[in-house]
Amino acid sequence: MVNKKQIDFEALNLRFKKEMKKEIGQRHALFLRNISKSFYSSDDEKFYILKDLSFNINPGDTIAVVGESGIGKSTLLQILGALDRPDSGEIIFRDQNIFEFDTNKLAKFRNEAIGFIFQFHHLLSEFTAVENVIMPLLIKGIDKQTAIEKAEIILNRVGLENRINHKVVEMSGGEQQRTAIARALILNPAILLADEPTGNLDKKNSRQFHNLLLELNADINMTMFIVTHNSELASLMKKRVTLVDGKLVEI
Repeated sequence: MVNKKQIDFEALNLRFKKEMKKEIGQRHALFLRNISKSFYSSDDEKFYILKDLSFNINPGDTIAVVGESGIGKSTLLQILGALDRPDSGEIIFRDQNIFEFDTNKLAKFRNEAIGFIFQFHHLLSEFTAVENVIMPLLIKGIDKQTAIEKAEIILNRVGLENRINHKVVEMSGGEQQRTAIARALILNPAILLADEPTGNLDKKNSRQFHNLLLELNADINMTMFIVTHNSELASLMKKRVTLVDGKLVEI
């Protein structure tokens, strides 16, 4: 006898692929043009951590940004995710410079076009997995039942079908990071940004996380831009880049 629950989960996985793929054509490249960002040292000397940086991120790209701490990787990620502004330069998305957006439009871009995953998952610990994942949808004004249905589909896809109603504090580190991926994917973003996503995971959970990222890229052509010191994760990306004199260089 075939397990009904198994059939349901297989159906959910097919629905996940269908729902995510139908918007793939709406994903757009992001073009970074002449991005510069400077800081002042303790003796008021100005130095550039990013300088006239130009780079294209195309739909379906998987990019690992590697290199020593302090060269500007996280600064670049924050600018790319519109969490910080450059001193000069543009990020072009759908033929528009996002840094010309007003506050509301920039927040809309950040919430809908960018999916964030950080080393620390930033989930609400006393809430369940599904409650954490539906929050971006509720903020967007989608009704709760529709939001829950979509969250369950994505949580199933990241392997948390049996943990949907568990609180974050009841989950392992790997499960928490999978919940963070589900939350990042819920609005089907143009690009997934990750800053040391396996930094707090053990080797086993790290490899499971790596495999999930590869599967998402294969299944739905998910674009990924990942800052990492994990050489294994970096080797799995299609492109590996580092920062040299404030510019991205492919290695």
